[in-house]
Amino acid sequence: MSGCPFWENKYQFNFKKLSLEDEEGDKSQEGLNKASKGGLIYGDYLQLDKILNAQELQSEKKGNKIHDEHLFIVTHQAYELWFKQILWELDSVRVIFQNGHVRDERNMLKVVTRMNRITMILKLLVEQFSVLETMTALDFFDFRDYLSPASGFQSLQFRLLENKIGVPQSLRVPYNRRHYRDNFKGKENELLLKSEQEPTLLQLVEAWLERTPGLEPEGFNFWGKFEVNVLKGLEEEFAMVQAKQDLEEKEDQLAELQKQKEVLISLFDEKRHEHLLSKGERRLSYKAMKGALMIYFYREEPRFQVPFQILTSLMDIDVLMTKWRYNHVCMVHRMIGSKAGTGGSSGYQYLRSTVSDRYKVFVDLFNLSTYLVPRHWIPRMNPTVHKFLYTAEYCDSSYFSSDDSD
Repeated sequence: MSGCPFWENKYQFNFKKLSLEDEEGDKSQEGLNKASKGGLIYGDYLQLDKILNAQELQSEKKGNKIHDEHLFIVTHQAYELWFKQILWELDSVRVIFQNGHVRDERNMLKVVTRMNRITMILKLLVEQFSVLETMTALDFFDFRDYLSPASGFQSLQFRLLENKIGVPQSLRVPYNRRHYRDNFKGKENELLLKSEQEPTLLQLVEAWLERTPGLEPEGFNFWGKFEVNVLKGLEEEFAMVQAKQDLEEKEDQLAELQKQKEVLISLFDEKRHEHLLSKGERRLSYKAMKGALMIYFYREEPRFQVPFQILTSLMDIDVLMTKWRYNHVCMVHRMIGSKAGTGGSSGYQYLRSTVSDRYKVFVDLFNLSTYLVPRHWIPRMNPTVHKFLYTAEYCDSSYFSSDDSD
């Protein structure tokens, strides 16, 4: 008799019967093993023989095999494979923009999907540093000397990624007091030069934003109406503050309102924008910035939901690239302190200088939040525009009549 009455009373299973039923009803083994008949197999398809045998430890070649060098190599190889996939997605998005296929909603969905895929990969790459950080500084020191003069800066794919997204060449931090491309030779140098001469994602997005429907003076004329509303709104705000009785409170609020006014009024100063553009403090043309702001304000409308998702993805890419750089800086600081890099650079000091807005490509999209205004200041869409759905014919300005009032 079992020592557990509860088991006997509550769980009276017929295991023999259950086993027979499983055998009779088991369909899991009815498949056909096609691999046994030859042809393409998993390992051959993925060329695993090449990939899994591509970890050559320099320490082992020198007769002093260091365990953690294997992790270092595998992690960086994984980075390079993901960089390749990002470039694959990015190139396809650039082609869609470059060929004017963004006018077709189906292609816009492709753009959103592929941009989201890029951001998901970048999130993975940001987190991947935690794997490398399971290695201590002393563990890395054991094999670091074997790596010289190789350097992470020599990652061709990462430099191509920067160029194709649109990192401004004029704002790059010199590497060892030399132009970044001088650190690459032969075919790699040619590929980098070619990538500099191709339309960047930034340039293609800029041209797309410049065609935002509703900007035309003869159509909806968003910009003209928006400026009128802002001036009117500011005037009303000042009048309300002036009517306050508390003198101290009034002065504080007037000072704050004056700052807000200066910021908003500067938005309509095209010459100022062009000046900032020439200094590298702006990236998008004045007209493209108008289009981006219009999409930002009307993001809840069907016409602008997909474009807004694209703008959001572009900012996500900038954020994640910045996080990647920052994590890289922190890891290098942890591993080598203030020592020079294996490629001869200042190491941590050089990398820290790259974590700034100068490497942000879509910084103008972040700055749109500077120009937030009360919703009732935003021009109301007329019925024609409000009902307009995103289609391949969106560039037809006849959809945007200016007959309706604000």
